[in-house]
Amino acid sequence: MILRGFPNVLTADIRATKSWYLALLDWVVEFDSDWFVHLKAADAPGVELGIIDRNHEVVAPAISLATGDRLMLTLVVDDVDVTHARAIELGCEIVQPPTDLFYGQRRMLVRDPNGTLVDLSSEGEPSQEFLDSLA
Repeated sequence: MILRGFPNVLTADIRATKSWYLALLDWVVEFDSDWFVHLKAADAPGVELGIIDRNHEVVAPAISLATGDRLMLTLVVDDVDVTHARAIELGCEIVQPPTDLFYGQRRMLVRDPNGTLVDLSSEGEPSQEFLDSLA
């Protein structure tokens, strides 16, 4: 079951991209770090946008300037391992199997039939180092 979904804009300049979206549209900053910014529309519940530093380690090696990837669809699911098993059964192109990430998600990456990178994630435990960095 999908719990949330939002697109992520991949950028080389996270601050400028954040400023552009904030200046143009009525967004509320939900999370702000040096590699990821999460915005929510102030007056439209459920409308969300992520902005990710395309050079950060969390961005899959499958994304490159050569492929033209500028968008990664993120869907938060209840159990990414169950979704992974289903993706295998369906013959999906799996770019990255489920992997625990430092910021508290377990993520897998697949490509849709059009080549769009899809991030399927479940909640996980963030590393203590990451939690300490937020303080």
